[in-house]
Amino acid sequence: MSTPPRSHPPAHPPRPPRSHRVPAAFALITAVTLALTSCGSGGGNTADGAAPAGRSAKIPTADVVSSVRKDEAAARLLPSSVRDRGTLRIASSVGGTPPGALYLEDGRTIVGQDIDFADAVAEVLGLRLEREAASFEAILPALGSGKYDLGTGNFGVTEERRRTIDFVTYINDGQGFAVRADSELKKVTDLGQLCGLNVATGAGTTFEVTLEENKHVCEEAGKEPYAVKTYAEPGAVWPALRQGRADVVMSTINGLRYAVRQQEGLRFLGEYRRLDVGFAFKKGTKLAPAFRAAVDRLIEDGTYDRILKKWGTRGSAIGKSRISPPETKG
Repeated sequence: MSTPPRSHPPAHPPRPPRSHRVPAAFALITAVTLALTSCGSGGGNTADGAAPAGRSAKIPTADVVSSVRKDEAAARLLPSSVRDRGTLRIASSVGGTPPGALYLEDGRTIVGQDIDFADAVAEVLGLRLEREAASFEAILPALGSGKYDLGTGNFGVTEERRRTIDFVTYINDGQGFAVRADSELKKVTDLGQLCGLNVATGAGTTFEVTLEENKHVCEEAGKEPYAVKTYAEPGAVWPALRQGRADVVMSTINGLRYAVRQQEGLRFLGEYRRLDVGFAFKKGTKLAPAFRAAVDRLIEDGTYDRILKKWGTRGSAIGKSRISPPETKG
């Protein structure tokens, strides 16, 4: 991908970048994705871009990026070496359900909210992205080694991560829970409510960290601890829940809301806590100011809202991008 940077879109909208490698677990991811999007009956979306409860929804594929123009002021903030090269290596976590990144049925086209935001920022900065699909837990360590220039995967900004990673924020998402409809849980406001249950979540995520760090609440209350069941493929948590191998799922607020709309017999328990989400970079990156300016430009020109509307996530909008802000508490 050595095409020089461009300041205007091509005559035809560009295809989403093709991954340099397809994970071995692609067949599983696709099967889960197709199962989620085929549940229920009827069709159509709400005005906010999200599918109504009890209905199936096609994965949104509207082009909200190709009309984006290069912003010279933002591009000038890039290191000269990057401007001259015209490309950046990006790792994207792929799998699970929208608005997270996933493959379309062709097995090579990656779509998702993170994908749209990264592609739109690249347009603002006049860059080409060389995208590679990678497992969620492998991306942040790979940034430190210099394998990638940046990563996406709905990475929440935490104090632990800020020690080794720089972030440029673009949404505010967070942590929540979902259960089967027959669960006695109504809302989780304290992790002590999970004592004695099996909790499914993604490996290497803030959810896993939160759960592991708070197991002591059950012991201190004299109760049986909850068991944390981690899955490398995000989509695998849903079969675990539906088949009774897990009692509750902890994941992103936006991802949970989408997933329960697409699957009968599941229920969203609400938000547990909010977290800023951002592009992830090696600590000390010189790319952050340009990326922050690019996100702010997308907010100003309306592209930002169009992306959120497409994925039904307007509730996660931010007013301005920030570089490695303190972790959101509460």
